[in-house]
Amino acid sequence: MKILFVCLGNICRSAMAEAMFRQMVDQAGLSSQITVDSAGTSSEEEGNGPHPGARRCLEHHHISADGLVSRPLNRDDYFSADYIVGMDDMNMEDIISRAPEGHHAKLCGIFDLVPGRKGESIPDPWYTHRFEDTYNSLSIALPTWLDQLKDDLNH
Repeated sequence: MKILFVCLGNICRSAMAEAMFRQMVDQAGLSSQITVDSAGTSSEEEGNGPHPGARRCLEHHHISADGLVSRPLNRDDYFSADYIVGMDDMNMEDIISRAPEGHHAKLCGIFDLVPGRKGESIPDPWYTHRFEDTYNSLSIALPTWLDQLKDDLNH
């Protein structure tokens, strides 16, 4: 099972989601069954590590940012991922418009599984510098994704 988190540059929201979700998966003892990855709809930051604000926020919460390197979303992702999860409406529009015919990934928004919050977005902290707000939003959304993947694994 593979989940791919996507934002614009893959240095803030999706990188934070990958690091946070990887830790959650590891703590749940599911690392051998769930692959966690992230990408950006833009290639502008390709090869860069997380934004310093994202890295500081993750470290403050004792979450490792080691090994996180920005990369662009590519065609293969639509065939290798079970879920591609976008952080905002613009990301979702890009993800959907690029989807190749015959792909099997489910294309979803980050809050789609949170009751009463479907369609909500996480603002880009590259602009707002509110990395703690991003962390808090991801802390609400990510457990619902872990529950979904656990459910998928059991069926």
